[in-house]
Amino acid sequence: MKVAAAYIRVSTDDQTEFSPDSQLKALKSYAEKNNILLAEEFIFSDEGISGRNTGKRPAFNKMISTAKSKPKPFDIILVWKYSRFARNREDSIVYKSMLKKFNIDVVSVSEDVGDNKMSVLFEAMIEAMDEYYSINLAEEVKRGMTEKAKRGGVLSIPAYGYTIKDNKYVPVPDEAIIIRKVFNDYIGGKGFLKIAGELNDMGIKTHRGNPIENRTVEYWLNNPVYIGKIRWNPTGALSRDYTAETAIVSDGSHEAIIDIDTWNTAQKMLSRRKERYRSYSRSSDKDLSHWLTGIVRCERCGAVCSYQGGYFGCSKRGKGLCAGTGYISAKKLESIILSTLSDILLSNAEPVISEAAVSERKDREEKTEISEFLIKKLEAKLERIREAYENGVDTLEEYKASKENITAEICRLKKEIDLYAADIHKENGKESPMRLMQLLRNDHIARVDKNKAAKAIFKEIVKGESDSIKCVFWE
Repeated sequence: MKVAAAYIRVSTDDQTEFSPDSQLKALKSYAEKNNILLAEEFIFSDEGISGRNTGKRPAFNKMISTAKSKPKPFDIILVWKYSRFARNREDSIVYKSMLKKFNIDVVSVSEDVGDNKMSVLFEAMIEAMDEYYSINLAEEVKRGMTEKAKRGGVLSIPAYGYTIKDNKYVPVPDEAIIIRKVFNDYIGGKGFLKIAGELNDMGIKTHRGNPIENRTVEYWLNNPVYIGKIRWNPTGALSRDYTAETAIVSDGSHEAIIDIDTWNTAQKMLSRRKERYRSYSRSSDKDLSHWLTGIVRCERCGAVCSYQGGYFGCSKRGKGLCAGTGYISAKKLESIILSTLSDILLSNAEPVISEAAVSERKDREEKTEISEFLIKKLEAKLERIREAYENGVDTLEEYKASKENITAEICRLKKEIDLYAADIHKENGKESPMRLMQLLRNDHIARVDKNKAAKAIFKEIVKGESDSIKCVFWE
């Protein structure tokens, strides 16, 4: 008696009559009629997964791995249709050929192609038709979604801050406050890491129940859904800079969470951040020759001045593409730059970090609203832990510890409200350049970290004739 494995797959576009139970029933019926043993441990099922390729089909991959075992675990693999095994001819050929080496056949119980030499042709025709159907269906779905995107319709699960009602995005008040907090915190000078950490401390989760990561914050700040737009890329996912020539951005019918001024300010800051760190963003001390690498430029041609054995000089000069402005000692260049930066800070000039200037534009009323909302949530939590203690759920020590932590956070938020009212943002903003200058002077700081700090201060440093240096700060 032959032993069989069963492979079942249902993708999201299948009808109910092709359910896993229906497929399994058909496979068991076929096995019984043909005197084949179908063991329970060899029933593999992928539900709600596309069959275009095998990369995301865990049960399929497990079945193939099992098939390679010795001794041979089964003689045939039963499928309801060949399209369940693969909708891609290349995958089908590769895996069927591999299974043939182990004397394992793939049999469709609803598509009898016979067992003579013509069966190979019939099977190939069926698979070609299945692949055509799959490709055509994908194109039709894409065409429909493209038209829907142009009309500003709902295309996917709602972004954090929204739910869907009557096929329309509707703001979730509590989540909308968190989104406003993220935008305001970023405009106020906080980085992705700090914002994500604070949200995780508050117990905030994504709609999928995952913790907040740096990229989550970055995605939210780049998502135009929050200003009432719909964005969709018909050719695939967006790049990490959240742009694509083929992306469709249209007006949606939903209510915006973020006002356009806040959005534009955040986008300018994001753009400047990308420009500053576009080079050497993943560099290490091992491949970064000097902390001023990528910042110093030639006055004549605008090319980057490369670090060459203790000196900086035009990178195009050695190729005969620029006469250059001569070389300057790296130590002398460092001394000039640090001295210039120190003079600016000591003269009480405006901060050179653009984020510090932007932080002065905080919307105090909205920031106060966010803090008050968080205080209310913490006060409710305080009441819950008190009840837990009174009902014997928590010990006195646990209650005291929780109460102390929550009370401290409430006090911190109340102090924030007082700071907003006092409007001391400008005073706080001047601390950043001083900290960065101290970092640049520290010989124990890694070159890559100094490089990032320098790029946060200087837009570029221009090397002119006779060792003249022009420092261009971010506006």
